[in-house]
Amino acid sequence: MSKKEQPNTMLSVCDAVSLACPCSSGLALRNCCAPFISGTLQAPTAQALMRSRYTAYATNNEAYLRATWDERTLPKEALVHTEKTQWLGLEIKADEEQGDTASVEFVARYKIGGRAHRLHEISRFTRYDGKWFYVDGIFPKKKGGDNFR
Repeated sequence: MSKKEQPNTMLSVCDAVSLACPCSSGLALRNCCAPFISGTLQAPTAQALMRSRYTAYATNNEAYLRATWDERTLPKEALVHTEKTQWLGLEIKADEEQGDTASVEFVARYKIGGRAHRLHEISRFTRYDGKWFYVDGIFPKKKGGDNFR
């Protein structure tokens, strides 16, 4: 596959200098999730890992998503959407760390094919040898309906 045909799995370092991080932290990408996704640094908290994983979804970085998913629960199927997805924002509702386990509750908003979706998840994380990994998540139900809209 030529360079022109390769999917954009992470913005170039030059692009990351001034762009806002997709994770809605309010920081520049280079000062937020880019160092974790590039492997320069490890996410110091479960919330930082969750934010970087959101950014990886927003930039279609399947490799990073797989590398940060606990191998015991890692699915075999593709993790990123095959349809063009526009990630609109991330809101952290709560996070809690207890030793080598943590949870992060969030709402992620995105569009596929012009249709808006809202994902509300409580993600579980574990830390092995000082490195955080995503384990799985539960989807709290909205009052009177489905979690997605």
